[in-house]
Formats: sequence, C-alpha cells, structure tokens
Amino acid sequence: MKKLLIFLILFAILFISSGQTYEQQTLIPALQRYLPSEPFKGFLSLFQIPYWGTMVSVEERGYYAFIEFMIRKASHVLIFGLIALAVLNMLPKPKVWIAFAVASAIAFVDEYHQSLTGGRTPTVHDVLLDMFGAALFLGIWLLWKNKRCKTAERLNPEMD
Repeated sequence: MKKLLIFLILFAILFISSGQTYEQQTLIPALQRYLPSEPFKGFLSLFQIPYWGTMVSVEERGYYAFIEFMIRKASHVLIFGLIALAVLNMLPKPKVWIAFAVASAIAFVDEYHQSLTGGRTPTVHDVLLDMFGAALFLGIWLLWKNKRCKTAERLNPEMD
C-alpha cells in the first residue's frame, strides 16, 4: 500500500502541475525575490541551449527566465525518474523495461493533459526529456543493484 501511495503522490504532483497555466506556476517572482544579486550570472551566460528551434540563454531570455527554464527541465527529469522508480518498486519482480514503458506512457498522457490547459504548449521534446529522466534513474538503479550484488558475492563467496 505504501508503494502505491508514493506513486499516487508523484502522479498527483504531476497532474496538478501540468494542469496549471504558465502564469500560475511561474517561478520568476520568487527567483527575483530570493536571488536579487543574480548569482553566477557570468558563468550561466556561457551556456546556450538549443531547444525546440530556439536558443535558450541568459542573453536571449534574461537571467531569471533562464534559471526558471533550467529548473523546469530538471523537474521533468526528476519527477519522471522518481515515477519510473516508484513503478519499478510496485512490481512484484522488478522489470526495468516495464517501469520505463509505464513512465513513458505517463509522459505522453502528461503532455496531452497539458494540451487541454490554456497557455501551455505540449511538445515531444518534453516527452523525450521525461523518458530520459526515467531511463537515467532506472540506469542508476541498475548500476546500484549490480554493485550491491557484487559486494554481497565478495562478502559471501559461497553464494556462487
């Protein structure tokens, strides 16, 4: 039950956030309040990120819009990585491909949900970013699992 609850909480966060307009969820006022000195602006100005046919940079969008863009895209990776791990954790026998497929399907549903929300633009780029987040977290889980198994074998050689 606890495993399902974790998944449902993550799904609720996703559903609520994708149902809000940009104006309802913009971080720019908070960023302006908490980062008035624009820390690392010089360093961040070095980056130009191609995204959906445009260039995203401090120069093009401004400091706060650039930071917000980075936070938004990082949140895609984080939430879908966590969703993939939650799905994996709910399975009776962990199957990475099932967790990835479910997280990917949720990414498509999320973008469709965004299309129903005014002022939001659903993009295949975000679906790919979501899928990357799921794959990244599942890949890290696989590495951790393999490392843990090798450590257990080393500590208990008669397991072979």
